[in-house]
Amino acid sequence: MARTRVGAWLREGVWAIPLRRYLALLVTAALIAGLGFAVRSLTHDDRSCAAGVVRPAGSEECVGVSTTGYFFGRKQLADTVRAIDRENDSLTDGSFKGDYVTVALFEPFTATDADNLGDVLHELQGAYLAQWRANHDSNGEGPAIRLVLANPGRTGAHWEHTVEQLERMTTTSDRLRAVTGIGLSTEENKLAVAELTRRGIPVIGTSITADSLANGQQGKEPFPGLARVAPTNTDEARALASFAKVAADKAVLVYDDPGDPYTLTLQASFEKLLTGSRYQPWSYTPLADRSKEGTTANDFRQIRELVCDTAPAVNTILFAGRHVQLRQFINALGERGCQQRVFTILTGDDASYLTGDKQLDPEALKHGISVRYSALAHPDAWLKNPPKNGGSAKDAQDLNDLLRDSQANKAGNTDKPGTIGTVDLEDGQLIIAYDAMRLTVEGIREATPTDQPAPTLTDVADEWPLISGSSGRVDGASGWICLDKYGNPYDKAVPIVELTPDRHARFVEIAWPMGRPPEPDCLPPS
Repeated sequence: MARTRVGAWLREGVWAIPLRRYLALLVTAALIAGLGFAVRSLTHDDRSCAAGVVRPAGSEECVGVSTTGYFFGRKQLADTVRAIDRENDSLTDGSFKGDYVTVALFEPFTATDADNLGDVLHELQGAYLAQWRANHDSNGEGPAIRLVLANPGRTGAHWEHTVEQLERMTTTSDRLRAVTGIGLSTEENKLAVAELTRRGIPVIGTSITADSLANGQQGKEPFPGLARVAPTNTDEARALASFAKVAADKAVLVYDDPGDPYTLTLQASFEKLLTGSRYQPWSYTPLADRSKEGTTANDFRQIRELVCDTAPAVNTILFAGRHVQLRQFINALGERGCQQRVFTILTGDDASYLTGDKQLDPEALKHGISVRYSALAHPDAWLKNPPKNGGSAKDAQDLNDLLRDSQANKAGNTDKPGTIGTVDLEDGQLIIAYDAMRLTVEGIREATPTDQPAPTLTDVADEWPLISGSSGRVDGASGWICLDKYGNPYDKAVPIVELTPDRHARFVEIAWPMGRPPEPDCLPPS
C-alpha cells in the first residue's frame, strides 16, 4: 500500500506537476496573446476614409481617388458629389447601354480656406454639368463618361500618392483615360502634371495660366499630353495691354518675390510691357502659403508712398501677385497720401477671388483706385454684344440652360441634371471647368476606334493638336477652344473685368492676345 502511494506520488511528481505547470503557462500565454490582440483591435489606427481614400502616415487629411459619394467632409460639395455619384451609378446599374471611361477631376478637395474651397466647388459643378451633357445630350455618342474625384491634399502635398493611384486605374476596369482640373499654378501641381504626363496620362488644365505649366516655351514640351483651356499669363498680359494701351512711361510694377509659377510668369510678361520704364519694380515677400496674411501689409504701406512719389503721368500699376496680397495692396492704396491721384491696377485672373472678399475695403475703390483684371471667363462676356468670332451667345446659353434645369430639378428626375447647390458664375471657374471637361470628352471620343470600347491613353493625347479648325474646335461657354500643336488655346477670348466697390466682377469687354478675334477657321499659325 505504501509502495503504491509512493509510486503514485513519484509518477505525479515526475509527470503531473510539470504537466500542470506547462498547461498553466500555455493558458497564461494564450490569455496574454488574446488580451494583446484585443488591445490592438481596440486601438488599431484605421487610416481609411472611404473607398480609395486614406489618411497617409503622419497626416490627418483624407487623400486619394474617391469613386463614391464621399465629399471629403466638405458640406459645400455634398450636393454636387451626390449628383455625380448618381450619374456614375447609372452607368453600371444596367440602365445605361454602352461602354464608359473614367475621367478624374484633380482638385484640393480638403481645402480649408473659403476662397480655394469655393474654387473647388465651382470647378466640381462645371465638370459635372459637362459630364451630364456628354452622357445625355450627345445623340448617343460614346463612350459615356464616369467622373471621379482625385484629392492630392489641401496644398497638393500628397500628389505622389494620388498620381500612383490614378495610374493604376488606367489598367483596371475603371479605364481611366484623362485627368482634368489642376486649378492653381503651384509647384505641387506642376510636379503632379509632370508625373502624370510622364506616365502617359493626358491632362486637361482648367484654370492653370502659368507659362511654366504649359508646353511650347522655347519650343520645349515638358508635359507631353497636356492641354489647357485657359490662356497663358503671357497671353493674358497681351490681352490686357491691348485693352488698356499700357505705356511704359506711365506704369510701374509691383511683384511677389520669390514668386510661384503663376506670379513669376505674370511678372515676366509685365516686365516686357515696361521695357524702358524709368522706375525699378517694387517687390514684397509673402509667406510660402500665399492664402495667409503674413506681414506683407507692412510692405504695401511703404510701396504706396513710393507710388505717390512717381511722376504725375504715372497712372497704371501692374500687379504680379496672388489675391490675398492684392487685397492688402488695394486697402493700403486706399490710405495713400496722394488722394488726388487716380490709379488703375491691372493684374491676372487670381483677382477673381476678391469678389465677395469681406476684408476688401470698398472705400478704396470709391476714391481713385480701380482694379481691372484678365478673367478666365465671365457670365456676361458672350451675352452682351458679342463679337462675330471667337465664341457665341448660343454656346454660353447652353450652359445657362443646363444650370436652369439643374436648379429646377428638386425632384431628382434622371432626365435632367441633378441639383448642385448654390451657383456663382462671377469668378469664371464653373464656366472654365465645364469647358475643360467638354474638351476632355471631345478628345476621348474622337480618339475611340469604332470597334473598341475605349481609346488608348496615347490616342487621347494625340488628339489635342487636331482640336482646331471650324469643325474641329470646341465651342466653349468661355469662347472657342482651338489648340495649337502644344495643346495651348490659340487667341482665346480674355474677358476684362472690373472689381466693383460692392465686391462684384463687372464685365468690361473681351480682349484678345492677338489684338483681335481669330478668323472663322480658327487655325493657329505655324
